Amino acid sequence: MYHSTLNPVIVGKVIADFRKKKGISQEVLSGLADIGRTHLSAIERGERKPTLETLYRISTALDVKMSDIVREIENQLPCKV
Repeated sequence: MYHSTLNPVIVGKVIADFRKKKGISQEVLSGLADIGRTHLSAIERGERKPTLETLYRISTALDVKMSDIVREIENQLPCKV
């Protein structure tokens, strides 16, 4: 089944999982990514979806490829495209 929107809860969970694997807090990641901590928190809770620019900043701050994060998001989608 095709879903017309990306589930923001999955996006947030994947980002939070990558952050936790690196052992850093939201405060540290938000500082490294130059985004607000409340913004990062809202992304991780699935209340907001990151723009490509924000996702790039987060991935760079985590020292992972943005494509690795996107791939993991795709892996967790209920129906792969």
